[in-house]
Amino acid sequence: MAITDWPVEQRPRERLIRLGPEALSDAELLAVFLRVGVAGKSAVDLARDMTDHFGSLNRLFSASLNDFSAINGLGLAKFAQLQAVLELTRRALAEKLRIGDHLNSPQIVTQYLQLLLGNKSYESFTVLFLDVKNHVISTSELFRGTLAHTSVYPREIVKSALSHNAASVILAHNHPTGIAKPSAADHHLTSMLKQSLSMVDVRVLDHFIVAGNTVYSFSEHGDL
Repeated sequence: MAITDWPVEQRPRERLIRLGPEALSDAELLAVFLRVGVAGKSAVDLARDMTDHFGSLNRLFSASLNDFSAINGLGLAKFAQLQAVLELTRRALAEKLRIGDHLNSPQIVTQYLQLLLGNKSYESFTVLFLDVKNHVISTSELFRGTLAHTSVYPREIVKSALSHNAASVILAHNHPTGIAKPSAADHHLTSMLKQSLSMVDVRVLDHFIVAGNTVYSFSEHGDL
């Protein structure tokens, strides 16, 4: 049955307008995004196929075009639309970080890093550079590695911090394997970077590890 044949009060778009997006399920939100289904399936049915196929929103958001298009009814146009929505969300959060105080908005930092790093299939080491007011000046992926490893060079991070005239930094990297728990090497690297950056009067405010929807904060765990 097409969504247009449903009672008006049960349609996802109308429920979203009336109750707010938080009242909708993942499939209903995706249905609003899809707008239409395919022959024999409503947009909600197609959305359920998507969540069943990928198992989670994170896997859906990180799917390649080939994997995304494997579901009947999805293709280049919908893939491009989804990527545009994700990028707009990242940019909106980055904008908040540029004008806000990191110390007063840790949740925004966490959300931004989840969107930035949570779906990557490779390990990425990223640095947020902040000014004296804790506004984010710039975000840079400085090192990129494999599924389980990347090499990080303190000298390059120090050079980048100086070039941005940063007063402090937030370090972040992802664990594509799915476990947001620091290794002994992560602890050692954090200590080394903190020491190296302190020599040029740049503070390390935090180091985040992102694994899908889970984020580990060194600062919150007293590891800095």
